[in-house]
Amino acid sequence: MGRRIVVSGGGTGIGLATAETFAAAGERVVILGRRAEVLRAAADKLNAAYGADLVTWTGADLSDPEQTRRAAEFITADGAVDVVVTNAGGNVAPFNDGTLEGVADQYQRNFAANVLTAVLLTEALLPHLTRPGGRIVHLSSVASLRGPGSYGGTKAALHAYTFELAKRLGPEGVTANAVAPGYVEDTEFFGERGTPEFIAQQIGETLTGQPGTPAEIAAAIRYLASPEAAYMTGQVLHINGGAQLGR
Repeated sequence: MGRRIVVSGGGTGIGLATAETFAAAGERVVILGRRAEVLRAAADKLNAAYGADLVTWTGADLSDPEQTRRAAEFITADGAVDVVVTNAGGNVAPFNDGTLEGVADQYQRNFAANVLTAVLLTEALLPHLTRPGGRIVHLSSVASLRGPGSYGGTKAALHAYTFELAKRLGPEGVTANAVAPGYVEDTEFFGERGTPEFIAQQIGETLTGQPGTPAEIAAAIRYLASPEAAYMTGQVLHINGGAQLGR
């Protein structure tokens, strides 16, 4: 029997590609998100391709402690967890109305969507994470290095949380890392903002002249979750086509 993998935001984009790369290897995957119909369709698609019942799902708003607790109970009902990938989130509040109330709402919404969803799920599953050998991978963003502030700041906060986990769990044989993508095509991330002009600008900022793909990001996540990555912890892996040089 393969490992147990948990992927939040697993119904579309990078999360779905991540679930697929694990399912294709015969590993058992639980995908989470807020939209039941999207999760169900994703699980059905992957199970049809890679084997019945490899992928299960449960719906939850992971910024809410009680919903996260229920999700964790569902996930751990039949055993331990080997890998946690916190992919849920996004720039859910890209604009504000210029008032202090609007600014506060923008920052609070992005914090809930990107930090709380990762922290609450991770903390809920920590008692059930395999020791030694457990793996935690958080999804960050190139925005953590260059903004925008309300979204980029939340991703930078995930770096600090990643470093904390690496120190806390290293002695127990558990690693914690983050992956920070640049522009990735075939996701819902930009929504209506993803005009042809905007996409061309994003690609134009790279040194490779091409967008990233969900499968490329998923491959990096799978490596960080692998037994071969046991010596890699407390790191942020930037994948952005050179749009932002390493530091």
